[in-house]
This record gives sequence, C-alpha cells and structure tokens, in this order.
Amino acid sequence: MVSDSPTPRGYAVLPQRFRTTPVKHEIEVRNSQFIAHLARVETEDQARDFIESVRREHRQARHVCTAFVLGDRQQTRRSNDDGEPAGTAGAPILEALTRRETTPGHDARPPARAPEVRDLSDVCAAVVRYFGGVKLGAGGLVRAYSESVSTALDTVQLVRREPMRIWQIQADPGRAGLWENEFRTAGWTVDAVDYGARDVTVRLALPETEEAASLLGSQVAALSGGQVQPQAAGERWVDVTGRTS
Repeated sequence: MVSDSPTPRGYAVLPQRFRTTPVKHEIEVRNSQFIAHLARVETEDQARDFIESVRREHRQARHVCTAFVLGDRQQTRRSNDDGEPAGTAGAPILEALTRRETTPGHDARPPARAPEVRDLSDVCAAVVRYFGGVKLGAGGLVRAYSESVSTALDTVQLVRREPMRIWQIQADPGRAGLWENEFRTAGWTVDAVDYGARDVTVRLALPETEEAASLLGSQVAALSGGQVQPQAAGERWVDVTGRTS
C-alpha cells in the first residue's frame, strides 16, 4: 500500500553531500540528450540559485526545465517548462519528485512488501535538453523528462529527515570514545562530539518519545555508574540514516 501524503514525523531527502555536489544523470531519447541535475535545497532562494548555476553550466542548451519541492509535507511545489510545450516538462519533473515511492529507513528503491510512502522533499531538479533533431511530441517529452528524473533518483540512497530531541552527555576524555561507540551500537544518532579542555560533550539525536529518553538515561547511568545524566538540549530536524518510522 502506498500513502500519497508525507508522514508528519519525517520525510525522505537527498543526503547532505548533494547540497554542494549535485546528482547528474544523462539519458538519450531519439538522439536528444536529457541531463538531470538534482540538489538538496531547503529554501526557494537555494533552489533558484541552483537552477541558475545549471543554466550557467549549460549556456548552449535550448531548454533547462525545472521543478522543486520543499517542506516536511511538500508544501511548496514549483515547476517551469522553460519554452517546452506547456505541461510537457516542468509538470512531469515535479510529479517524478512528488510521486517518488520511498520506504522509511531504506533507499529510493523500496524492497518488496515494505510500507511505501511518497514523501521526497527539499529537492530541486533541473533537466537540460539538447535537441537531437527528432521531434518527440508532447507524450514523448513527458515520458523523457519524467524518466530522466526517475532514473537519476535510482542512483541515490535517500535518508530520513525527522524531528528529533537533542541530548547532551558530559564524558570523561578517557571514556568518550567507548561511550560514543556504545551509543552508535544502540542505534542512537551521534549529532556531534565536542572535545573540551577537561571533558567531552557528546550530543545525541533521539526520537521525541519518553521511551527513547528512558532508554538513554538507563544506558548513560550504566556507563557512568550513575554519575552522569543526559541533559535535554532542545529539538530540531536531523538527517537520520537508516532509521525506520
């Protein structure tokens, strides 16, 4: 079963590295080249800056058609046909993004029988077309632009972005490495490790549940002999690799 609505407790995104190094994937359809560029973005300004960078890279291209989706519920959706017949480029690119089936905690190609959702967001796609001399017709353009984005997404392992509670643990420098390994083994997301002059602060991102807080408290008590307690340090959205929801 596939849900058409993004889950309110998280959504699929491209990994952070695709903020600065976009996905690039090329297909050829009847001698025309379709080069899809995908980037992780979080604002409309970032999306438009990325689109302009693709235009500068491909100044000779007749068409750079685009779409982007933003927000934990895909609230912001924009598309542009850039001179192609209306509805044959921007709309299918946008649909390839918003209708992408993902599996929470897995990659963009969900395994059999896994629960599937359509919740990819914070992504911008710019598809460059170099005309190959053969007209594709409206239907051919729709299929080509959609396929260019879908096959580009096939090459990427997505991650989850979830609202998480941040906890800080003060550790002795001699035990910080061991504690960090124990936290990772337990499945917690290590958000940061800050080394100070006298101690080490380990920051963890945990699900916003009392059960998770209780489990962490018990683990820290066991590691420290009851001498250390986790300290709440706010909440924020965090990329969580491999977590199911």
